[in-house]
Amino acid sequence: MAEPKRLNHPWLVAVWPGMGAVALNSGIYLLAKLGMSTLAELDTGELFDVDAVEVKDGLVQPPRRPRNRFFVWEDPEKKHDLLVFVGEAQPPSGKYAFCQSLVTFARGLGTERVFTFAAMATGMRPEAESRVFAAATDAANLEEMKRLELQPLEGGQIGGLNGILLSVAAEAGLQGTCLLGEIPQMFAQLPFPQASHAILEAFATLAGLELDLTELAEQARGVKEQLGEILARLEEQYGGGHPHEEDEEEESYEQPEPEPEPTPPGPSDEDRKRVEDLFAIVAKDQSKAFELKQVLDRLGIFKDYEDRFLDLFQKPG
Repeated sequence: MAEPKRLNHPWLVAVWPGMGAVALNSGIYLLAKLGMSTLAELDTGELFDVDAVEVKDGLVQPPRRPRNRFFVWEDPEKKHDLLVFVGEAQPPSGKYAFCQSLVTFARGLGTERVFTFAAMATGMRPEAESRVFAAATDAANLEEMKRLELQPLEGGQIGGLNGILLSVAAEAGLQGTCLLGEIPQMFAQLPFPQASHAILEAFATLAGLELDLTELAEQARGVKEQLGEILARLEEQYGGGHPHEEDEEEESYEQPEPEPEPTPPGPSDEDRKRVEDLFAIVAKDQSKAFELKQVLDRLGIFKDYEDRFLDLFQKPG
């Protein structure tokens, strides 16, 4: 990984796949709306193994390990630049060493603060507003979260790299914060954009970013309506309750990755054409990238296009 130029007081946001697609969608929204570009790729060595290979039209494809990339936004106001690290997966082992490599590279760029985004599943109803919980590496940082009326995480654990990275950052002398967006426990395996919206609203205030969240807010409203209808049908079926009623008070923090969901039916030819049309649009207008991400998520094919999607953020030329 080549050493790029030193940045202007950068902050780092690191995201991975996880519950409710909260972190990954938040990170990709930043890439799209800030017009970020690829900076570097983290060499993970042999931390990732290969469990399966793709077959297309009867031909076995070459093995592929998850990729881990840094994207950058240079602040025109010269307050601080922003790095977004997007990991396609969390390593099954060697997580501490992985985080050390990530922090070492980030420190070399002058990074001053590290953020991870995550989900927190509670007994909330889908029509309620998502709260944002916070865990920090130092008291001063935590007080700043309280001033923003974020709710401190009183106890428990933060699973996977979302917590480990912050501990490694603190060991390296960097401030760190995890922002956790609240999602409904019973819909934890479904995308919940409202939590991403709540996290980015808080982060934009912290960072002094002018971030247009309109598109994410519209998506959140649509998902809330859909989940509300599903819940209403379940409550009618169960006589006013629902199958997970006994878990209403249970809270669970972000885990490394959700369990794989059943493979949905393949997209139609019309769907594929819509995807190709959107790729052409985003190649000219990066701000439309989140619309493309939504379509790929709806069709259940984002993983198939992930490399190509993130390559849209390469610097021209």
